Amino acid sequence: MQLNLNKQLIITSILLIGVIALFQLTNLDIYVQDYFYNFETKTWLLDKNEPILKLFLYDGLKVVLILFLLSILISLIFFRKKKIIQEYKKGLIIVLLSGIIVPLCVGALKAVTNTPCPCKIVHFNGDYPDVKVFDSYPKDFVQTSKAKCWPAGHASGGFALLSLFFLFKSAKNQKRAITFALSIAWSMGLYKMVLGDHFLSHTIITMLLSWLLILIIVKLITNFKRTKS
Repeated sequence: MQLNLNKQLIITSILLIGVIALFQLTNLDIYVQDYFYNFETKTWLLDKNEPILKLFLYDGLKVVLILFLLSILISLIFFRKKKIIQEYKKGLIIVLLSGIIVPLCVGALKAVTNTPCPCKIVHFNGDYPDVKVFDSYPKDFVQTSKAKCWPAGHASGGFALLSLFFLFKSAKNQKRAITFALSIAWSMGLYKMVLGDHFLSHTIITMLLSWLLILIIVKLITNFKRTKS
């Protein structure tokens, strides 16, 4: 399955802008998030201190993803002459770079966008006003610390796995890679939503932004290989 990178870049960019506008101009996030919050008990659907899900969907998955990237790095350095590494070298580099760059970019956005999490806003018994990414805080609101909730940082590691599409050569395996990556990433994203840590828009935007960054990485590597050969 071959992708037209330029076409994919344009489509993904348009979708990303459209999704950001949709959630900026509507209250869809609040409507969805209401289903995960009990207004009588003032509790979320899941307790973030629940140990089993926290292990599998937060701490454990982060460790697994880091170990996965380390194994690729080790393979590219110490086993680079192996036939299988040579055969999949380009794909492995794409996956490695995506696994590093996607979370870094999402983390950088989180640091500057100053957008509160659902559990922090007044609607869900928090202290912050419902300020969206392009909104300004009310003049009378005293902010003691910077909010860091847009987009979804935890799920970005999972969505970086969408790069596995470019590791495989057959359409069947590429579809399996996309299905696997989306399953992992949305499990991470939904987990944070039911805890009250992220809105739906945060996860969708992270997904589209991750795919856009991966496409840029693929295009840069492809162009680099062409100029080198």
